[in-house]
Amino acid sequence: MTSSRWHAHGNVYLVSEDDALTPDAVREQAQGTDGIVQIVGAADEVVEIVIWNTDGSTAEMSGNGTRIAGAWLMARSGATDVRVVVGPRMVTVRTVGKGLYESELGEVKVGARERVDGIELTTVDVGNPHAVVVGDPDDVTRLGPLLETHPRFPNRTNVQVARIDGPGEVTARVWERGVGETTASGSSAVAVAAATHAEGGDVLVHFPGGDLRVRLRDGCAWLTGPAEPVV
Repeated sequence: MTSSRWHAHGNVYLVSEDDALTPDAVREQAQGTDGIVQIVGAADEVVEIVIWNTDGSTAEMSGNGTRIAGAWLMARSGATDVRVVVGPRMVTVRTVGKGLYESELGEVKVGARERVDGIELTTVDVGNPHAVVVGDPDDVTRLGPLLETHPRFPNRTNVQVARIDGPGEVTARVWERGVGETTASGSSAVAVAAATHAEGGDVLVHFPGGDLRVRLRDGCAWLTGPAEPVV
């Protein structure tokens, strides 16, 4: 099996070319990471992946994971503009600077605000599910596990607690479904931006691991951030 470790603001993924991964194998191999990006097919400009969480479950989508897969393929093929296929979604990833990449993630769907056990939140679909709470980001360790497994979300959900710092700027922490708290999350950045900036535009999202930039336009999202191998 060929594998390498990559990270995006400390969000570490094992990129694996093992075509026979199982939940048990993932739980063993993913220790010390935030998941596994499994390469199931690769050409010069297209890579198909499966995203595994550390608990052996799979994720429909990952902003950081797809960006890492794109960077991995560029390092291998020399291309500067590639496509990443994950489930039914195709993400275009292009290099925009040394170690910096922009991903065109596609459609984002924002739900109405609702209350779950007295907690006001906004659901967002970025190809995977999110529940965004506006409040003190330090509350994520309390609200994250409560909402992730709440009956309101039968397939579980990613959870973000975000503070609006001003127009186009948000600070957030993330509780990732099947993983726990992570230092950063690409799809979470998009969810937070979409839930707090209904008007769209450019949003800078601060995570403990670093900043990600989101551009929202016509119901679609572009995400810019780093990806690099762990050395």
